[in-house]
Amino acid sequence: MQIIPIHIEKEIEPFDDISKLILQSAELHDGDILVIAQKIISKQEGRIVDLSSVTPSLLAEGISSQYHKDPRIVELILSESKRIVRMKNEIIIVQTNTGFICANAGVDESNIQNGFATLLPVNSDISAKTIRDKIKEQSDKNVAVIISDTFGRPFRMGQTNCAIGISGLNPILDYIGTLDSFERILHVTEIAIADEFSAAAELVMGKALKCPVAIIRDYSFNSEDHLISELIRPENEDLFK
Repeated sequence: MQIIPIHIEKEIEPFDDISKLILQSAELHDGDILVIAQKIISKQEGRIVDLSSVTPSLLAEGISSQYHKDPRIVELILSESKRIVRMKNEIIIVQTNTGFICANAGVDESNIQNGFATLLPVNSDISAKTIRDKIKEQSDKNVAVIISDTFGRPFRMGQTNCAIGISGLNPILDYIGTLDSFERILHVTEIAIADEFSAAAELVMGKALKCPVAIIRDYSFNSEDHLISELIRPENEDLFK
C-alpha cells in the first residue's frame, strides 16, 4: 500500500473546483482512496465566519469568562452543537449537530486569516460524494473519498485524524464471524478503516505543508455506498455517559 501526498499551492476559496485542482496536481488510478482535509472543504463550501459579525449570547459570555475563550468562538461552538458533553480545564467537548463528539465543535482558527474561523461542513458525506462524482465525470476514474479532521481521543494524549465524511467505501472492516489464527470465531472485531486511512494520510499531509490531500493506493476494497454515521457509537452503547 502507498500513501502519496498531493500538494495544492492555491489558497482554497469558496466555489473552487477541488476535484479539478486534485486532477491538475496528481494522476489518479481506479481504486485510489482520496483523503481530503476538512479545512479545504470548509473553505470551498463557504463555511468561514468573520468573527466581527458574531454577537455572543449571555451563555457564551458566561462560558467565555469561565474558560478563558473568545466569546465569539464560544458562540460559534454553541451554534454548531447539539449538546455540551464536558467543560473542564478550558476545554469544551460537545456533540456536534452532525453527531460527532469533539472539542470546540470543529470551530477552528488555524490556517485561515486572522479574525476568521472555519466551521465543519454541513454534511461531509455529501461533500465527499460531490468530489467523487466530479472526479468520475472529469477523469473517468473510480475512486473513494474520505473527508478527514483532527480529533483528540479519550484517555490518549495527542490528536489523530479521523474520518468525518465518506463516499464509495465501507468505513468499517467487519471480521465478525470469521476465524482467527487459532480457528476461533471472532465475535466483536470491527476495524474502523476510514479512521485508519485518515490517520495514515496525515503522516504525509502535515499541518503546514500545503498538502491537503493524500492518495491511499493499492489497498483492495469494494466500492460501496455508506454513511459516516455508521462510525458513531449509539448513545445507548456509551459506557462513559
